[in-house]
Amino acid sequence: VQLQASGGGLVQAGGSLRLSCAAAGRTFSNYDMGWFRQAPGKEREFVATIRWSGSSTYYDDSVKGRFTISRDNAKNTMSLQMNSLKPEDTAVYYCAASEPGFKLRTTGAGYNYWGQGTLVTVSS
Repeated sequence: VQLQASGGGLVQAGGSLRLSCAAAGRTFSNYDMGWFRQAPGKEREFVATIRWSGSSTYYDDSVKGRFTISRDNAKNTMSLQMNSLKPEDTAVYYCAASEPGFKLRTTGAGYNYWGQGTLVTVSS
């Protein structure tokens, strides 16, 4: 499956952004989906994930209560609504797809397909 992330930009601390991930090439609803991010000079880290059906989600503690992951299988899209943004949220955000497993995956190694990334910059 081919993935393309979009929606990044520059926002002030406390603001909001909505990222989107468009999928093509294979049946989108066959995959669990996730968001990861990589800040300058840091390792890539897990942000959020959603089951193929949309029935369950999981968040990293650093974004819990501020970010919301969702998907629309009819439109082959996934979104990440980011509220109350902080400067430490600044990173390139990547969407990714994984084969469904018993548990939602929170490490990059569990994901088979990746989008190109979209840059989010939060100014203080």
